[in-house]
Order: sequence, then C-alpha cells, then structure tokens
Amino acid sequence: MTANLLDFDLDGLAVFCERLGEKRFRATQLFRWIHQKGAQDFDQMSDLAKSLREKLKTCAQVQPLTPMSRHDSADGTIKWLFDVGDGNAVETVFIPEDDRGTLCISSQAGCAVGCRFCSTGHQGFSRNLTTGEILSQLWFAEHTLRKQLNTSERVISNVVMMGMGEPLQNYSALVPALHAMLDDHGYGLSRRRVTVSTSGVVPMMDRLGLDAPVALAVSLHAPTDALRDNLVPLNRKYPLHELMDACRRYLAHAPRDFITFEYCMLDGVNDQPEHAQALIDLVKPKRGLAESVPCKFNLIPFNPFPASGLTRSSAATVKTFAALLSEAGIITTVRKTRGDDIDAACGQLAGDVKDRTKVDERMAKQRVIALMQVPS
Repeated sequence: MTANLLDFDLDGLAVFCERLGEKRFRATQLFRWIHQKGAQDFDQMSDLAKSLREKLKTCAQVQPLTPMSRHDSADGTIKWLFDVGDGNAVETVFIPEDDRGTLCISSQAGCAVGCRFCSTGHQGFSRNLTTGEILSQLWFAEHTLRKQLNTSERVISNVVMMGMGEPLQNYSALVPALHAMLDDHGYGLSRRRVTVSTSGVVPMMDRLGLDAPVALAVSLHAPTDALRDNLVPLNRKYPLHELMDACRRYLAHAPRDFITFEYCMLDGVNDQPEHAQALIDLVKPKRGLAESVPCKFNLIPFNPFPASGLTRSSAATVKTFAALLSEAGIITTVRKTRGDDIDAACGQLAGDVKDRTKVDERMAKQRVIALMQVPS
C-alpha cells in the first residue's frame, strides 16, 4: 500500500524510513522538502540519495487534499472547501492581519457535539480526518499563498484548530499534526501560536497537556450547568466544575499563563448582567471554594442561521457585558467578525457533510426544552 507522507510527524517518518533501511537524517531531509519547501515530486528532492528516491516512488506519495472551491472575502479572508471523499467536504479559512496570518483548520467532517449556535454542528457528523488531511490544509494554504504572494517567507504564523469538528474527539490524528506544525524541520510554529479549541473533552485536555501542550481555547458559552447543558450538550458528560478543574491542570503545561474562554453572545440567552456575574463567580470563585482560573474572555458575535432559533446580541449589550467582565479584572475582547460575506466566520463552516447523528431531531428537542424553561 502506498503511504501518504503527510500522515507522519517527524518521528513517524523516521520509523517509515527505517523500514526502508534508511537512517533518521534521511527522514529529516524528506520532512523539510515536504513541509518547508512544499515538494511533492521525489525527483525534486535533490539532496536525497537517488536510491531512496526510487524506493519512495514505489511505496509513498505526498498527497494533499483536493480543493473544490475558493472564496475570497472583501476583507482579505480566504475560504477553501476541500473534498474528503464520499460526498464529504471540510473548510479551511485564512485570516490575514497586519502582524500575523492565521489559518483556521478543520479536524472532522462535521461535528458530533451539536452546539445549538453552531451551523457546523447542525450539519451532523460524518467522520474524523486523518493526520494527513489535517496537515494538508496547512500544507496547501502555506505553499499556495507563498506562490500567490511571490515570497519564500512563511505566510502562516498562527494556526487555530477552530474549524469544523471537535479536535479532542480526533485525538490520535490531531497530535501528530500538531507535532509537525511545531517541529523546526516542519513549520516551526511557536506553541503560543498554535491553539486547540475544545468544547470541554476533559480527559483529552489532560492528555494534550502532556503530549502537545499548545495554547488552549475552551468553548464555554454559558456560566451555569443548566444553561450550558442546553447550549453545549457535552456539558452533561463533563460539567463545569470538572471543566474548570481541567483548565487549572492544563495551565501547569500550557505555553501561556491563561486559558482563553470563547463565549458566543446570544440575545436574551446568555448575555445579561446576571450571566456576566455568574461567569465572574465561575472563574474567580469566592475565597476558600476553589482556585481562580487565570483566563481571558473572547466574546463572539453570533452568526445567525434559521435552524438555531437564536439571534445575535446587540452591540450595546455586548459592550455592557464586556465592561462587567473587565471591571472584575478579567481581560476581555470582542472578536471582530471576518469573512462573514463568504460564510467563513465563526460557527458558519458547514461544508457538505452527511447527517449521521439525527441532528435535526436533537436540535428540535433542544428548542422545545429551551421554550419550556422560559418563564411565562
């Protein structure tokens, strides 16, 4: 069987080369050609022995994902749709800024978590991506943008695992991809500039802190279990006290001394002053109850879609909410929406995935429960 070399981090590629009778330094050379130079043709890899190149032609390939479409936003954001087979697709978004270039990468075709405010989750879950499919998004975007900009310098400085899917539910494929992103022979990204976003898969948060401790963002979205159970169903398995404890444990390994909490602002649902106070009490509990969680909040304007039954908080409401958190000494930012004219903003990535989780049925039940909880 032909191996896709994008499926390996450097250690995995070294094992592959050893099976071919080659030493580790050959794997390092090969890794550089693939990730630093974007080479696919083994004949281009001029410092590899010809005998190795001939071996590779018989048993290996560098096979990135095939782009189905590209959309360019008026603000410079670029969204690619990649074919992952069987009628499924994933989306990848590049966000250029003055001081950085950020790539938002998908980890699954669809998502099984089913958060009420996320159109990606509403599409249901199809399958996990392989390591090669995760890395391919970075490989393709980096080398495509270099050609477009006519530069040999690195274009992508930041990676956020915030595209389609829950990264920590695809852990075995995620970690080697992270290793390749961080490796100096690969993309050489700083651990501070690679962020994994999770809805709160507590056991995998603990493992990530040991295996690939990058920056961590937690999709929080609610200050109480009752509300979060409804907005983020995973909370029923890992409630807030377990999630906060996991955040505290992660900080012992994290490259930053804080956790980022993502908080989607939903009109009349989680955006009132009492919700802000409950958040303050959650991350800065009263003396003697528990340790504070060093953190910053990223307030996200909701991108509405009809099936959610939700609407965006007003700018004035978001401003008041942010001020309450800031006055409590919590660093708080409001995310600037990017790429919403091409459906590339937060929560808008949907692609073309198959619903294997009866998501329409589950979402309908959630809306009924939410209506029953509203006081008459």
